[in-house]
Amino acid sequence: MPAASKPVPSVWARTPREADQPALSRTAIVREAIAMLDAEGVEALSMRKLGARLNAGATSLYRHVATKDELMELAVDEVCGEIALPAPGGPDWRADVADAARSFRATALRHPWVAGVLGQAGLAYLGPNLMAFSNNLAALFTQTGFPQPHGAIDTVLSYVIGMSTTEAAWLTTVARSGETEAEFVARLMPAAREAAAQHPDLAGGYVDVPDPVALRDAKFEYGLGVVLDGLATRMPA
Repeated sequence: MPAASKPVPSVWARTPREADQPALSRTAIVREAIAMLDAEGVEALSMRKLGARLNAGATSLYRHVATKDELMELAVDEVCGEIALPAPGGPDWRADVADAARSFRATALRHPWVAGVLGQAGLAYLGPNLMAFSNNLAALFTQTGFPQPHGAIDTVLSYVIGMSTTEAAWLTTVARSGETEAEFVARLMPAAREAAAQHPDLAGGYVDVPDPVALRDAKFEYGLGVVLDGLATRMPA
């Protein structure tokens, strides 16, 4: 295949087409797609259904976004714009990285589909918001003197995306039940206590959960602390 005819691998590398419907913009399409993804998940998103929500045909959408894959790239990057950028040059690199990780997690839990999409793509997205986040993290680790900044970034984001994917799946299950998280957990408690009685040495703190949100927060913070402890061992003396 001649080089000129090869498909463009990313929406960020393609020149946008001229809009033929001023009322139907790329921004409006992406925002509606995010609302649909938040409510129904990745599997429910289609150009046909999205067009119906926007009172436009799928053909009209394709004039602004060439493929569903491009639409997902745009939606991911729009969501990543909600993540607070880490500020390089602070006095405490651990606190700055932890704040960035917490903001990433909070954003991923507001949009339960995004962590799974990023995990499947292997952080291959090239959007400006995600790139800005990664570049700021790189600058933070570089100014701190970390010997392999990009390795540190991959370690932190792999942890955050992995934990967020698990949490998002759990919260999606809770939402489908029609109950609050506390109600859902309380309903599971009898079965959990019965299982724990069979393995009392493994029960730990997972049988009585007075505040499931606090438990999830504590688990995230524990793992984040372990990750940062590990990175600290690679820091020059």
